[in-house]
Amino acid sequence: MKFMLDDRAKTLLKALVERYIADGQPVGSRTLSRASGLELSAATIRNVMADLEDLGLIASPHTSSGRVPTARGYRLFVDTMLTARPLDLDAASAEAAAAQLHPDQPQRVIAQAASLLSSLSSFVGVVTAPRKASVFHHIEFLRLGERRVLVIIVAPDGDVQNRVIFTARDHSQAELVEATNYLNAHYAGLTIEEVRERLKNEIDALRGEIAALMHAAVQAGEALAESSEHVVVAGERNLLGVQDFGNDMTSLRRLFDVFEQKTELMRLLDVSSRAEGVRIYIGGESQVVPFEELSVVTAPYEVGGRIVGTLGVIGPTRMPYDRMIQIVDITARLVGNALSVK
Repeated sequence: MKFMLDDRAKTLLKALVERYIADGQPVGSRTLSRASGLELSAATIRNVMADLEDLGLIASPHTSSGRVPTARGYRLFVDTMLTARPLDLDAASAEAAAAQLHPDQPQRVIAQAASLLSSLSSFVGVVTAPRKASVFHHIEFLRLGERRVLVIIVAPDGDVQNRVIFTARDHSQAELVEATNYLNAHYAGLTIEEVRERLKNEIDALRGEIAALMHAAVQAGEALAESSEHVVVAGERNLLGVQDFGNDMTSLRRLFDVFEQKTELMRLLDVSSRAEGVRIYIGGESQVVPFEELSVVTAPYEVGGRIVGTLGVIGPTRMPYDRMIQIVDITARLVGNALSVK
Protein backbone atom coordinates (compact mmCIF):
# COMPACT_ATOMS: atom_id res chain seq x y z
CA MET A 1 0.00 0.00 0.00
CA LYS A 2 1.32 3.45 -0.94
CA PHE A 3 1.04 6.29 1.54
CA MET A 4 1.13 9.87 0.26
CA LEU A 5 2.70 11.85 3.08
CA ASP A 6 4.08 15.35 2.92
CA ASP A 7 7.58 16.07 4.23
CA ARG A 8 6.28 17.24 7.60
CA ALA A 9 4.33 14.04 8.20
CA LYS A 10 7.30 11.90 7.09
CA THR A 11 9.62 13.75 9.46
CA LEU A 12 7.24 13.31 12.38
CA LEU A 13 6.64 9.63 11.63
CA LYS A 14 10.39 8.99 11.35
CA ALA A 15 11.03 10.79 14.64
CA LEU A 16 8.22 8.89 16.34
CA VAL A 17 9.47 5.47 15.21
CA GLU A 18 13.07 6.25 16.15
CA ARG A 19 12.05 7.58 19.57
CA TYR A 20 9.83 4.57 20.25
CA ILE A 21 12.59 2.15 19.23
CA ALA A 22 15.01 3.94 21.54
CA ASP A 23 12.75 4.32 24.59
CA GLY A 24 9.98 1.76 24.27
CA GLN A 25 7.44 4.32 25.51
CA PRO A 26 4.47 5.79 23.61
CA VAL A 27 5.52 9.10 22.09
CA GLY A 28 3.56 12.24 22.97
CA SER A 29 3.30 15.54 21.10
CA ARG A 30 5.80 17.39 23.30
CA THR A 31 8.44 14.66 22.98
CA LEU A 32 7.83 14.46 19.24
CA SER A 33 8.25 18.21 18.85
CA ARG A 34 11.71 18.03 20.45
CA ALA A 35 12.74 14.84 18.63
CA SER A 36 11.68 16.04 15.18
CA GLY A 37 13.40 19.43 15.36
CA LEU A 38 10.37 21.02 13.74
CA GLU A 39 9.04 24.28 15.13
CA LEU A 40 5.40 23.27 15.22
CA SER A 41 2.68 23.93 17.74
CA ALA A 42 1.41 21.08 19.87
CA ALA A 43 -1.96 21.41 18.13
CA THR A 44 -0.37 21.03 14.68
CA ILE A 45 1.56 17.95 15.78
CA ARG A 46 -1.59 16.42 17.26
CA ASN A 47 -3.39 16.99 13.95
CA VAL A 48 -0.62 15.30 11.96
CA MET A 49 -0.55 12.39 14.40
CA ALA A 50 -4.32 12.03 14.01
CA ASP A 51 -3.83 11.83 10.22
CA LEU A 52 -1.10 9.20 10.65
CA GLU A 53 -3.39 7.24 12.93
CA ASP A 54 -6.20 7.39 10.36
CA LEU A 55 -3.77 5.93 7.80
CA GLY A 56 -3.01 3.03 10.15
CA LEU A 57 0.65 4.03 10.55
CA ILE A 58 0.52 4.69 14.30
CA ALA A 59 -1.81 3.70 17.12
CA SER A 60 -2.76 5.04 20.51
CA PRO A 61 -2.50 2.55 23.40
CA HIS A 62 -5.41 2.68 25.82
CA THR A 63 -3.21 3.54 28.78
CA SER A 64 -1.37 6.48 27.20
CA SER A 65 -1.94 9.68 25.29
CA GLY A 66 1.15 8.95 23.22
CA ARG A 67 1.37 6.94 20.00
CA VAL A 68 3.30 3.85 18.90
CA PRO A 69 4.11 2.58 15.38
CA THR A 70 1.97 -0.12 13.78
CA ALA A 71 3.26 -2.84 11.44
CA ARG A 72 2.40 -0.51 8.53
CA GLY A 73 4.27 2.31 10.19
CA TYR A 74 7.35 0.17 10.69
CA ARG A 75 7.17 -1.01 7.09
CA LEU A 76 7.02 2.54 5.71
CA PHE A 77 9.87 3.55 8.01
CA VAL A 78 12.03 0.59 6.95
CA ASP A 79 11.31 0.98 3.23
CA THR A 80 11.62 4.76 2.84
CA MET A 81 13.16 6.41 5.91
CA LEU A 82 15.81 4.10 7.25
CA THR A 83 19.42 5.24 7.08
CA ALA A 84 21.76 2.34 7.71
CA ARG A 85 24.73 3.43 9.79
CA PRO A 86 28.06 1.55 9.73
CA LEU A 87 28.21 -1.10 12.44
CA ASP A 88 30.46 0.03 15.28
CA LEU A 89 32.73 -2.96 14.81
CA ASP A 90 36.41 -2.05 14.76
CA ALA A 91 38.98 -4.04 12.79
CA ALA A 92 40.02 -6.11 15.80
CA SER A 93 36.41 -7.02 16.64
CA ALA A 94 35.66 -7.92 13.03
CA GLU A 95 38.76 -10.11 12.91
CA ALA A 96 37.73 -11.78 16.18
CA ALA A 97 34.24 -12.40 14.79
CA ALA A 98 35.66 -13.98 11.64
CA ALA A 99 38.01 -16.13 13.74
CA GLN A 100 35.00 -17.73 15.45
CA LEU A 101 34.03 -19.33 12.15
CA HIS A 102 36.18 -22.40 11.52
CA PRO A 103 36.24 -23.13 7.77
CA ASP A 104 37.43 -26.71 8.24
CA GLN A 105 34.26 -27.56 10.18
CA PRO A 106 31.13 -26.46 8.25
CA GLN A 107 28.70 -27.51 10.98
CA ARG A 108 30.67 -25.53 13.52
CA VAL A 109 30.58 -22.50 11.20
CA ILE A 110 26.79 -22.64 11.25
CA ALA A 111 26.55 -23.00 15.03
CA GLN A 112 29.10 -20.23 15.65
CA ALA A 113 27.34 -17.95 13.15
CA ALA A 114 24.04 -18.34 15.02
CA SER A 115 25.81 -17.49 18.29
CA LEU A 116 27.55 -14.52 16.66
CA LEU A 117 24.25 -13.14 15.36
CA SER A 118 22.71 -13.54 18.80
CA SER A 119 25.58 -11.89 20.68
CA LEU A 120 25.85 -8.94 18.27
CA SER A 121 22.09 -8.30 18.17
CA SER A 122 21.15 -9.34 21.74
CA PHE A 123 18.22 -11.18 20.15
CA VAL A 124 17.86 -14.60 18.49
CA GLY A 125 20.23 -15.77 15.76
CA VAL A 126 19.11 -18.37 13.19
CA VAL A 127 21.12 -20.02 10.42
CA THR A 128 20.17 -22.78 7.99
CA ALA A 129 22.86 -25.32 7.18
CA PRO A 130 24.19 -25.27 3.61
CA ARG A 131 21.73 -26.83 1.21
CA LYS A 132 23.07 -29.75 -0.78
CA ALA A 133 22.13 -30.12 -4.43
CA SER A 134 19.91 -33.21 -4.57
CA VAL A 135 21.16 -35.47 -7.33
CA PHE A 136 19.68 -38.70 -8.66
CA HIS A 137 22.43 -41.30 -9.00
CA HIS A 138 19.99 -44.21 -8.97
CA ILE A 139 16.30 -44.49 -8.26
CA GLU A 140 14.02 -47.45 -7.78
CA PHE A 141 10.28 -47.98 -7.32
CA LEU A 142 8.94 -50.90 -5.32
CA ARG A 143 5.25 -51.79 -5.03
CA LEU A 144 4.14 -51.99 -1.39
CA GLY A 145 0.43 -52.45 -1.93
CA GLU A 146 -2.50 -50.88 -3.69
CA ARG A 147 -1.51 -47.31 -4.67
CA ARG A 148 1.47 -47.38 -2.29
CA VAL A 149 5.00 -47.25 -3.71
CA LEU A 150 8.39 -47.12 -2.01
CA VAL A 151 10.78 -44.69 -3.72
CA ILE A 152 14.47 -45.44 -3.10
CA ILE A 153 16.82 -42.61 -4.07
CA VAL A 154 20.58 -43.18 -4.05
CA ALA A 155 22.86 -40.10 -4.06
CA PRO A 156 26.30 -40.04 -5.71
CA ASP A 157 27.98 -40.31 -2.29
CA GLY A 158 26.07 -43.53 -1.58
CA ASP A 159 23.53 -41.97 0.76
CA VAL A 160 20.22 -43.83 0.47
CA GLN A 161 16.87 -42.17 1.15
CA ASN A 162 13.50 -43.92 1.20
CA ARG A 163 10.04 -42.43 0.96
CA VAL A 164 6.58 -43.94 0.64
CA ILE A 165 4.34 -42.23 -1.92
CA PHE A 166 0.66 -42.67 -2.69
CA THR A 167 -0.23 -42.84 -6.37
CA ALA A 168 -3.42 -41.85 -8.17
CA ARG A 169 -3.93 -45.42 -9.34
CA ASP A 170 -2.46 -48.82 -8.63
CA HIS A 171 0.71 -49.75 -10.57
CA SER A 172 2.01 -53.23 -11.30
CA GLN A 173 5.60 -54.03 -10.44
CA ALA A 174 6.30 -54.35 -14.19
CA GLU A 175 5.23 -50.73 -14.70
CA LEU A 176 7.38 -49.67 -11.79
CA VAL A 177 10.40 -51.48 -13.25
CA GLU A 178 9.81 -49.78 -16.62
CA ALA A 179 9.65 -46.37 -14.94
CA THR A 180 12.78 -47.20 -12.89
CA ASN A 181 14.77 -48.16 -15.99
CA TYR A 182 13.61 -45.12 -17.97
CA LEU A 183 14.43 -42.67 -15.19
CA ASN A 184 17.87 -44.14 -14.52
CA ALA A 185 18.70 -44.20 -18.24
CA HIS A 186 17.66 -40.62 -18.98
CA TYR A 187 17.96 -38.66 -15.73
CA ALA A 188 20.73 -40.20 -13.61
CA GLY A 189 23.29 -37.60 -12.51
CA LEU A 190 20.93 -34.64 -12.82
CA THR A 191 19.78 -32.53 -9.90
CA ILE A 192 16.12 -32.55 -8.92
CA GLU A 193 15.79 -29.02 -10.30
CA GLU A 194 17.22 -30.13 -13.66
CA VAL A 195 14.88 -33.13 -13.76
CA ARG A 196 11.91 -30.88 -13.05
CA GLU A 197 12.88 -28.51 -15.88
CA ARG A 198 13.32 -31.35 -18.37
CA LEU A 199 10.00 -32.85 -17.36
CA LYS A 200 8.26 -29.63 -18.38
CA ASN A 201 9.51 -30.08 -21.95
CA GLU A 202 9.25 -33.87 -22.21
CA ILE A 203 5.99 -34.58 -20.42
CA ASP A 204 3.95 -34.93 -23.62
CA ALA A 205 6.34 -37.55 -25.00
CA LEU A 206 6.13 -39.79 -21.92
CA ARG A 207 3.53 -42.43 -21.26
CA GLY A 208 1.07 -41.32 -18.61
CA GLU A 209 2.06 -43.79 -15.91
CA ILE A 210 5.77 -43.07 -16.33
CA ALA A 211 5.18 -39.32 -16.25
CA ALA A 212 3.09 -39.62 -13.08
CA LEU A 213 5.74 -41.72 -11.35
CA MET A 214 8.49 -39.35 -12.39
CA HIS A 215 6.57 -36.40 -10.96
CA ALA A 216 6.14 -38.37 -7.75
CA ALA A 217 9.87 -39.14 -7.69
CA VAL A 218 10.77 -35.46 -8.09
CA GLN A 219 8.39 -34.48 -5.30
CA ALA A 220 9.83 -37.19 -3.08
CA GLY A 221 13.35 -35.99 -3.81
CA GLU A 222 12.42 -32.41 -2.99
CA ALA A 223 10.75 -33.47 0.27
CA LEU A 224 13.79 -35.50 1.26
CA ALA A 225 16.08 -32.59 0.51
CA GLU A 226 13.94 -30.27 2.64
CA SER A 227 13.82 -32.74 5.51
CA SER A 228 17.59 -33.08 5.45
CA GLU A 229 18.04 -29.34 5.95
CA HIS A 230 18.28 -28.08 9.46
CA VAL A 231 18.31 -24.75 11.19
CA VAL A 232 20.46 -23.72 14.16
CA VAL A 233 18.96 -21.32 16.68
CA ALA A 234 20.89 -19.40 19.34
CA GLY A 235 19.91 -16.90 22.00
CA GLU A 236 16.26 -17.78 22.52
CA ARG A 237 16.52 -16.77 26.17
CA ASN A 238 17.35 -13.21 25.09
CA LEU A 239 13.65 -12.72 24.36
CA LEU A 240 12.83 -13.29 28.03
CA GLY A 241 14.40 -9.91 28.76
CA VAL A 242 12.55 -8.01 26.03
CA GLN A 243 10.09 -5.64 27.68
CA ASP A 244 7.73 -5.75 24.70
CA PHE A 245 6.69 -9.26 25.65
CA GLY A 246 6.23 -8.28 29.30
CA ASN A 247 4.78 -11.10 31.34
CA ASP A 248 2.80 -12.58 28.46
CA MET A 249 3.86 -16.18 29.04
CA THR A 250 1.37 -17.47 26.45
CA SER A 251 3.14 -15.57 23.66
CA LEU A 252 6.55 -16.63 24.95
CA ARG A 253 5.48 -20.28 25.04
CA ARG A 254 4.27 -20.03 21.43
CA LEU A 255 7.57 -18.45 20.45
CA PHE A 256 9.62 -21.16 22.09
CA ASP A 257 7.46 -23.79 20.41
CA VAL A 258 8.44 -22.25 17.06
CA PHE A 259 12.12 -22.39 17.99
CA GLU A 260 11.73 -25.98 19.19
CA GLN A 261 9.81 -27.36 16.20
CA LYS A 262 11.55 -25.11 13.64
CA THR A 263 9.01 -25.85 10.89
CA GLU A 264 7.79 -22.26 10.63
CA LEU A 265 11.37 -21.01 10.86
CA MET A 266 12.36 -23.19 7.91
CA ARG A 267 9.39 -21.88 5.90
CA LEU A 268 10.36 -18.28 6.61
CA LEU A 269 14.04 -18.81 5.85
CA ASP A 270 13.16 -20.67 2.66
CA VAL A 271 11.20 -17.61 1.49
CA SER A 272 14.21 -15.46 2.36
CA SER A 273 16.61 -17.66 0.39
CA ARG A 274 14.77 -16.78 -2.82
CA ALA A 275 15.41 -13.06 -2.33
CA GLU A 276 18.61 -11.14 -2.90
CA GLY A 277 20.27 -9.19 -0.11
CA VAL A 278 18.90 -8.29 3.29
CA ARG A 279 15.13 -8.62 3.77
CA ILE A 280 12.98 -7.44 6.68
CA TYR A 281 9.76 -9.20 7.67
CA ILE A 282 7.55 -7.40 10.16
CA GLY A 283 5.02 -9.30 12.26
CA GLY A 284 1.41 -8.36 11.75
CA GLU A 285 1.76 -7.29 8.10
CA SER A 286 1.65 -10.74 6.49
CA GLN A 287 1.47 -14.46 7.16
CA VAL A 288 5.25 -14.80 6.72
CA VAL A 289 5.88 -13.91 10.37
CA PRO A 290 3.20 -15.53 12.53
CA PHE A 291 3.62 -13.22 15.53
CA GLU A 292 2.66 -9.54 15.57
CA GLU A 293 5.33 -8.77 18.18
CA LEU A 294 8.22 -10.09 16.08
CA SER A 295 10.34 -8.89 13.20
CA VAL A 296 12.88 -10.95 11.29
CA VAL A 297 15.89 -9.59 9.39
CA THR A 298 17.41 -12.13 7.00
CA ALA A 299 19.98 -12.51 4.26
CA PRO A 300 21.08 -15.46 2.12
CA TYR A 301 24.72 -16.51 2.14
CA GLU A 302 26.63 -17.76 -0.87
CA VAL A 303 29.39 -20.25 -1.61
CA GLY A 304 30.97 -20.15 -5.03
CA GLY A 305 28.43 -17.60 -6.24
CA ARG A 306 25.48 -19.86 -5.36
CA ILE A 307 23.02 -19.27 -2.51
CA VAL A 308 23.28 -22.28 -0.19
CA GLY A 309 21.58 -21.07 2.98
CA THR A 310 19.99 -18.24 4.92
CA LEU A 311 20.65 -16.56 8.24
CA GLY A 312 18.98 -13.87 10.27
CA VAL A 313 18.01 -12.18 13.50
CA ILE A 314 14.64 -12.57 15.21
CA GLY A 315 13.59 -9.91 17.69
CA PRO A 316 10.79 -7.56 18.67
CA THR A 317 9.24 -5.23 16.11
CA ARG A 318 10.77 -2.47 18.24
CA MET A 319 14.30 -3.31 17.13
CA PRO A 320 17.05 -1.00 15.81
CA TYR A 321 16.65 -2.03 12.18
CA ASP A 322 19.66 -0.09 10.91
CA ARG A 323 21.97 -2.02 13.24
CA MET A 324 20.28 -5.39 12.53
CA ILE A 325 20.72 -4.90 8.77
CA GLN A 326 24.45 -4.37 9.23
CA ILE A 327 24.83 -7.36 11.59
CA VAL A 328 23.01 -9.72 9.23
CA ASP A 329 24.78 -8.45 6.12
CA ILE A 330 28.26 -8.72 7.65
CA THR A 331 27.60 -12.17 9.13
CA ALA A 332 26.28 -13.48 5.81
CA ARG A 333 29.52 -12.42 4.14
CA LEU A 334 31.65 -13.92 6.93
CA VAL A 335 29.81 -17.25 6.69
CA GLY A 336 30.09 -17.33 2.91
CA ASN A 337 33.81 -16.60 3.12
CA ALA A 338 34.40 -19.24 5.81
CA LEU A 339 32.56 -21.94 3.87
CA SER A 340 34.36 -21.03 0.65
CA VAL A 341 37.79 -21.79 2.12
CA LYS A 342 39.08 -25.09 0.81
